[in-house]
Amino acid sequence: MSAVMKAPDVRDEYLASLAPDTNALAGAGSDWLNALRAEAAACVNSLPYPTTHDEEWRFTDFGLLRKTVFASAADISPEVSLTDIAPFVLPESAKSRLVFINGIYAPHLSAGANLPQGVVMSNLAAGLSSHDAVIRAHLAQQLNFHNEAFAALNTSHISDGALVLIAKDTVCPAPIHLLFIATGATADTPQASYPRCLIIAEAGSTCALIEDYVCLNSGVYFTDAVCEITIGENAVVEHTRLQRESHSAFHMAYGAVALARGSNYTAHNIAFGARISRHDLRITQNGEAAQCTLNGLALISGRQIADTHTVMDHAQPNGQSTQLHKCIADGGAHAVFNGKIFVRKDAQHTHAAQQSRNLLLSNKARIDTKPQLEIFADDVKCAHGATVSQLETEEMFYLNSRGLSPLTARNLLIYAFAEEIVDRIPVTSLVKQLSKTLSEQIMEHT
Repeated sequence: MSAVMKAPDVRDEYLASLAPDTNALAGAGSDWLNALRAEAAACVNSLPYPTTHDEEWRFTDFGLLRKTVFASAADISPEVSLTDIAPFVLPESAKSRLVFINGIYAPHLSAGANLPQGVVMSNLAAGLSSHDAVIRAHLAQQLNFHNEAFAALNTSHISDGALVLIAKDTVCPAPIHLLFIATGATADTPQASYPRCLIIAEAGSTCALIEDYVCLNSGVYFTDAVCEITIGENAVVEHTRLQRESHSAFHMAYGAVALARGSNYTAHNIAFGARISRHDLRITQNGEAAQCTLNGLALISGRQIADTHTVMDHAQPNGQSTQLHKCIADGGAHAVFNGKIFVRKDAQHTHAAQQSRNLLLSNKARIDTKPQLEIFADDVKCAHGATVSQLETEEMFYLNSRGLSPLTARNLLIYAFAEEIVDRIPVTSLVKQLSKTLSEQIMEHT
């Protein structure tokens, strides 16, 4: 039986301490944006802090986050240069990059002056002056923050963010790189930042998007991110999301994707960093014959916790979805995967498949996986499955018999297991970066 989260009689003091001062919201933007922030702040003050007593959070304890006091990272303006971000720059996106430092737009690090007509790539604050109506129609519309404390917290802090608009029948020639950089331990008090992304791909358009969370320094900090994507009829969006934060950081993220008729959405979600991370992704098929592909990989060790929750909501007929999520846990790490597929009553002729494949590398590591199907239509093809295992003895024996040492054989098998997901990313330089990170992290813990 699922536990129901009830609002407490008094506000949660910890969440309230992270929310902005409601009085300070007035005058910080247009009237509708001020009203949105105030509404979200009210939700923060009324929603309970999620705990392991709640069904959707029972495997992941964020109590450690609650023990930490955070200051707003927006109040800190560290000097960051192109040299500092060079390890994360992608040649394919040399002219299509938006950079944010602690959630605040950094124009001197961004590049987007020569984009083709029909492609708008801007920070949200600047976009309000020229695209106010479009932003108002889509911002906070795909994600319901009224029941999610951290989504409400992000919404209450909206002051800047990434805005991408792809006009009807426009093909974006290069991947758009949204680079969110945390400066890490640069102050006595840990910092909290609230990155926001709004992506709108109109009918018949095509684009590739990279949403990238990195850090310059180690240390404790908190990233609370939200990304909303609206995909028009017959539009195609390929979305790569990377979470490679400090191993001492906290990372909370929500994604909401709306699919129109005949649209196509592909996601590659990679999680390497953070002490505790959670990514909630919900895709809603609002139009007939939409297609969705979800690829995921979490590689964690030590005392890391990586929690992935996905919902694929088939609400219209003739939809297709395919999902492959992999977790690799070493040391005392804990990986969680909860994947739900809903097939609504009117979503006849839906084809949906979901696979959760998991690899345990130590006796202390833990993986909890929960693939779910809820089907209310009668003419569908749906399947799901899950495996949790250690390295296969036969595979190790085969490689050893070919002259590879046990350590080399072990590392090669782990790398091959993870590389299946990384190789699906359509950006060559990024695949090379991530492959190198894979090798380094695997070697580090052998």
